[in-house]
Amino acid sequence: MGLLFLVLLLTLSCVLGLPFHNGFYYSSGLHSRTLGNGYWEGLFNGVKLVVETTEESLFSHRGASVTLPCRYHYEPALASPRHVVRVKWWKLSENGSPERDVLVAIGQRHRSFGDYQGRAHLRQHRPQEVSLELRDLRLEDSGRYRCEVIDGLEDESGLVELELRGVVFPYQPREGRYQLSFHEAQQACREQDAVVASFEQLFRAWEEGLDWCNAGWLQDASVQYPMTLPRQPCGGPGLAPGVRSYGQRHHRLHRYDVFCFAAALKGWVYYLEHPEKLTLLEAREACLEDGAQISTVGQLFAAWKFRGLDRCDAGWLADGSARYPIVHPRPNCGPSEPGVRTFGFPDPRTRYGVYCYRPR
Repeated sequence: MGLLFLVLLLTLSCVLGLPFHNGFYYSSGLHSRTLGNGYWEGLFNGVKLVVETTEESLFSHRGASVTLPCRYHYEPALASPRHVVRVKWWKLSENGSPERDVLVAIGQRHRSFGDYQGRAHLRQHRPQEVSLELRDLRLEDSGRYRCEVIDGLEDESGLVELELRGVVFPYQPREGRYQLSFHEAQQACREQDAVVASFEQLFRAWEEGLDWCNAGWLQDASVQYPMTLPRQPCGGPGLAPGVRSYGQRHHRLHRYDVFCFAAALKGWVYYLEHPEKLTLLEAREACLEDGAQISTVGQLFAAWKFRGLDRCDAGWLADGSARYPIVHPRPNCGPSEPGVRTFGFPDPRTRYGVYCYRPR
């Protein structure tokens, strides 16, 4: 990690024109000296560098902006302020995803990387503040971030966890049950404006009452399913409620359904009031004529969960399925629990209403 940070800083120095010597940055404002035996002597004799972040998870939604707090100080306090510290923010590896560099900084100058370019900025509104501002949040931004502060040979760090509010839903394609390899499952969720759910997201959904008997892929390539009401076809009534696991499965050889995670929306989903029912092709065209696009399954679930969309009319969705969202169960609108009801994948020539999505 230290070597990677050093390479990043050397790259940054070329961009910003900062001087480097033997891999370390020096400033004339630092009251330090290097002894002949190679040890660093200066302000850190008996002084501790402390990095402070928040212990509570931060919650936001897709498209929003959020600040991940990080400050540092010295114990005991220094008589005169340090002029330059080095800062690095990165997103930790989890569920098989690689570690991702977000931003490095020296003083007031910083550089962001990859998908974070133009979205990640260093917030320094107060002395010794090195918070991270993330704009236009994406589904993949959810996770744990580390803030590292380096002063001379001293470095300390802290963690910040960011969660996007969202909803987990099971998904199977038109071909039916247990048809998806892991990579096909990832693509299926993307097509529904969602991502494959993590175990933590599925577990939270189970705590909120999700009960589903079909096994599905999760983000770490494990296959699991949530059971609230144990019953015979789902492991038997003798097993306790919980999230049941098949463990890790082969990415290509094994096939299951998938649990997707859709974040809260910036735009809105609505049932298009139309004088007549529509075929799937007519439904797509009707949404376009209304200045919108036909909704995905993920968008409908998000609107049901976070916008309270409640409509007892089946409507076409982008994947060719027909569904409708119920917040307040009532007669002739399906089961007695809230949820998104499905008619499966009808013949595209069948006539239904349509749910459209209009970005904000």
